[in-house]
Formats: sequence, structure tokens, C-alpha cells
Amino acid sequence: MLKSLKFRFFLVGIFLLISVIYCLPNVVEIRGTLKKYLPSDKIHLGLDLKGGIHLLLEMDMEKLINTVMDRKVESIKESMIRTGVRFLSLERKNTEIFIAVRPEQKEKLLNLFMSDFPDMKLLDQKQKTEEIELTFVLPDKQVLEIKENATSQALEIIRNRIDQFGVTEPVIAKQGEERILVQLPGVKDPERALELVGKTAMLEFKLVDEEGMKTYTGGVPPEGTEILPMRVKNKETGIETKVPILLKKQTVLTGEFLTNAVVRIGGEFGSEPYVALEFNSEGAKIFDKITAENVGKRLAIVLDNVVYSAPVIKERISGGKASITGAFTMDEAKDLAIVLRAGALPAPVKVVQNITIGPTLGQDSIKRGIQASILGAILVIGFMIFYYRGSGIIANIALLLNMLYLLGAFSALKATLTLPGIAGIILTIGMGVDTNVLIFERIREELRLGKTPRAAIDSGYEKAWVTIFDSHITTLITTFILFIFGTGPIRGFAVTLSIGIIINLFTAVFGSKAIFDWIILKYRPRSLSI
Repeated sequence: MLKSLKFRFFLVGIFLLISVIYCLPNVVEIRGTLKKYLPSDKIHLGLDLKGGIHLLLEMDMEKLINTVMDRKVESIKESMIRTGVRFLSLERKNTEIFIAVRPEQKEKLLNLFMSDFPDMKLLDQKQKTEEIELTFVLPDKQVLEIKENATSQALEIIRNRIDQFGVTEPVIAKQGEERILVQLPGVKDPERALELVGKTAMLEFKLVDEEGMKTYTGGVPPEGTEILPMRVKNKETGIETKVPILLKKQTVLTGEFLTNAVVRIGGEFGSEPYVALEFNSEGAKIFDKITAENVGKRLAIVLDNVVYSAPVIKERISGGKASITGAFTMDEAKDLAIVLRAGALPAPVKVVQNITIGPTLGQDSIKRGIQASILGAILVIGFMIFYYRGSGIIANIALLLNMLYLLGAFSALKATLTLPGIAGIILTIGMGVDTNVLIFERIREELRLGKTPRAAIDSGYEKAWVTIFDSHITTLITTFILFIFGTGPIRGFAVTLSIGIIINLFTAVFGSKAIFDWIILKYRPRSLSI
């Protein structure tokens, strides 16, 4: 028994030491050489404790589907021209595409759709005097899949952007089919974060219509061109204005070929930040071809329908490298590089809810949470000593170990503490007490039957174990369900409670039993203070 007791105290001591080491950064600042050997991360505080911003974003699915269908129409048109399918008209309405052909072209068109566009289904065909109009539709199942993929893609892109922005422990989760919840604890510049998260970042390269610019005086732009605003910033005053510029509508290169975007320093005075771009092999070939064919012309760099710069192509550019200039501040250049690296959102997003939580609310929440925890602990400790006397002190030691282990686990796992998390800690205190009450009542029953203290303790723990294990496992299963299906605060509560349950099984059963066995072995009491 002595060897077993030493081993149990060794385990309790090791876990206690590890917990204290991980809890230290929350009490004192780790400096100097100790940083190499000791953990320095504090327990992260959630949005409700630390303050920050809460955003609910909604994706513009209608525009997404329209964009997908427009690309589909262009692909169908190119395929028909390539394969020699002569068509009389090609129109789109929502997810339906109407194609009119001569009767002899019908089979060729159907074969083309079967081979190149199997996702499009033939909905209807109308025989007219000298032509047949076929209606193809994108099925609802495909539309739903596009929406689901777009939401998942947007989720990952927003997560990548925020990770690069440097926010600790953000909450990013789907809400319904078209909405995304974003919580950014500790963010001090909500406007900058909002701009970063919500930017669509659709990067396009378009040629400036130089001839059209000479004659264009306003109104509707000529066919095949478009007017977009161009950012112009006064270097002396820093005031930004937007002037119209006439571009050719055709996009010659998009950001889908981009592999990297980084901030560099250069410009006219050698101190201006700009964004250097790198394309993959396919993008490099396209960029090489564009610059070779358009030397002396201006190439506009367009992001979300705003022209950032339109430099003159002075020579052919090989190697797939370009740059975006535009009198950026360092923060603007960094944010632009982040959104380009993370990729473009598949659809525009709008903010349907924007709540900024100040740190005052967070401090107040922390204060009240700590007060509730301390009050609960004092009441529980007092009750256990009053009702169970000496055994109550053992239960309180196990409870203290429980709290230290829990805080150590939180620090080690870099978990985020929220108000629901504090509620989970308080509930863990209650479960720890409940476990000891079950054990102590069993021991009392055994003592009434005339058993010795040692036999009563062994029998009490043995008989209570099944009930304790059953209650903890059922609660643990519930927390897993909450974690899987819950979001944000619910998950925080589930994580705290599940860690607390596992630790409680160790401290209330393993730890307190070791203390009882040590007392029995050392003092051999004839009665128990219980």
C-alpha cells in the first residue's frame, strides 16, 4: 500500500507542479532567460470579458449565382464557337439559359452539353418556324451546393485574413446557410478590422481605353468599355479623391492566378509602401503576353471595382511579377496584401450586425464573475467543513486541486475564457462537492454498519464509484453534444465543463482517496471525523 500511496502522491504533485507553472504567467510576468524554459501565454479572455467587435455577415447569394451563371454563359458561348455549333441567340434569365439554333444543330448542341456541361439539364424545347429554342437550367441541387461551398470558402478566407491580422482566439462560425458570425476579442480598431473582413478582394487587370479617354465627355460609356473610379491621393495633404477612368470591359487577368502578395518599400522617394504580386506559371504566361502586346499602354489594377493604379507598360514583363501602388499608408498596404494572399471572397458580404463591446463591460464582467466564483467557493468550503468536519477539509483540498488543475489546463491549451466559461467553472465546483458528498454519505453508511475506518473508506469509495462515473460520463456526453452543435459561448461553456469533469474525477476520487489512505496509514485512527 505504501508504494501505491507514494505513486499517487507523486502523480498529484507532478500535475500540481505543471499546473502552477502554466498558471504563473497569469500572476507574474515571465522575463529574461526564464521565457526560454517557462510558458509565457496567459489565459485568453473572450469577447464578453476583453471587449472587441461582434460581426454578423451575410453573403449576397443572388449576386453569386448571377456571377456563376454569367461565367457559364461565356463558357457555353466559347464552346459552341470552338466546336462549330451555330446558334441564333443566347440569353440568360436567373438560372435558365435559352439557346436558339437551327433544327440541324440541335443534336450537336445536346452532345456539347452532355460532354462539357453535364450539370446543366434540358428543361424545355420549343419548335418555331425555322428554329428550335432549348432551355437549359441549373438544378436546385447544384445551386444549393454552390451556396454551401461559397459559405465554407468564405469562412476559411475570413479565418485566414483574421489569422494574418493577428487577432488572438477569434470566433468564426457559420450561422444558417448564408451568414457568418465573427467575434474579434481585444480589437482596438474595429473600422480597420471590419474593412479587412468584409472586403471582397476581387482583383482584376484591365486595359485603359486611351483613345476613348480622349473623346469621352461623360454619360453612357462606349460599347465594350466601362467607367470605374480611380483612387488618387494627394501626397502633401493625404486627402484621397476618386476620378473616373475609362477601361476596356474585358478582364485580361484575375487574382485567381495570384500566389503571393507582400508589402515592399519603394516608389518615387524610396520610402512609399506598395504591394508586390507574384503569379503562378499560368498567370505568368498570361501577364507576359499582355505586357508584350500592350507596351506603351496603361494597365489598370482593379480591386472590388476600384482602380488602385494604372501604370504604363514600359516593357515586356516576364517572370510573373507586378506591383500595386497608390500612395498607401503602411497599414493600408498590409491589409491589402492580407486580403490578396487569403484570396477573394466568392460573393460580396454585408454586415447585418455590428456590435462593439468596450473593455469597461469586460472588466465589469470579470469582476462579477470572480466575485461569484469566490462567494460560491467560500459557501461550499464553509458548508463542507461545518457538515463533514475533518473529512470536509480533505474535500476542500481536493476542490482546491481541482481549481488549480483546471486553470493550468486552460493556460496549457490556450483556451479562451468567457462568461459561460466562468459559469462552467462554478458548475465544476458544484460537481466536485456533489462527488464528495456521495462518497462521504457512503462512508457514513459503512461506519454505521460497524466497519473500521479503513474498511469504511475503501467500501465507500468503491460503492460510490459507479454512481460518480455514471453521472460524470452522462454529463460529458452532453458537453460533447453542446460542443459539436453549439457556437461561440455555448462551446466555451462545453469546453470548460468537460475539462472540469475529467479533472474532478481525478481529484475527488484519486486525490482525496490518497489523503484518506495517508491518514489511515500514518495515524491509524479508531474513528473518522465525518
